Amino acid sequence: QPLVRLGLRVLIDSEDDLDLVGEAEDGRRAIAVVQRTRPDVALLDIRMPVLDGLSALRAIVEDPHLDQTRVVMVTTFELDEYVFEALRSGAAGFVLKDAEPAELLRAIRVVAAGESLLSPTVTRRVIDAFARRPAVHTPDLSGLTAREREVMGLVGHGLSNDEIAERLFISPATARTHVSRVMVKLGARDRAQLAVLANQAGMVTPS
Repeated sequence: QPLVRLGLRVLIDSEDDLDLVGEAEDGRRAIAVVQRTRPDVALLDIRMPVLDGLSALRAIVEDPHLDQTRVVMVTTFELDEYVFEALRSGAAGFVLKDAEPAELLRAIRVVAAGESLLSPTVTRRVIDAFARRPAVHTPDLSGLTAREREVMGLVGHGLSNDEIAERLFISPATARTHVSRVMVKLGARDRAQLAVLANQAGMVTPS
């Protein structure tokens, strides 16, 4: 949508620490732009012409040359029917189209820093609905310690590192270390995928 892209361009160009390296009007061209520019963060609309955002997301995530590019999906609703598939496919987070400018800028910076953009409120809503769906794949948790399984379950319920630390009476740094180790052991691209794996392992129950 030209008007939406214009708004994003003006917003990003107004920030000293952000550079807009490219834009595209459809999914196929978006992939080409990302492959050419290799950005830290790509904002993809879930619904795009020619090639939808989910297909573009998979192409980016599966490209070994783009392993440093994190993808944020732009959607109209927090529980868009495609949000679950986007999580499975490797999206680092979501931004609503009617989000405040400051929220969008924060999303870009958070994801660029290697974190996942799933606020506790959004995570809990998404995972709660996700947990009601049948699991497609059950991950192998045999390599995890009891503490790591506990931490993984809390991530699945949408708790932040600080909340996990408070719940388990450990430091935030220790909680962060546990989360990172679990992600490495399970091959999770980011915290969002770890939450999905927790659901698929039966660690998440609807609230």
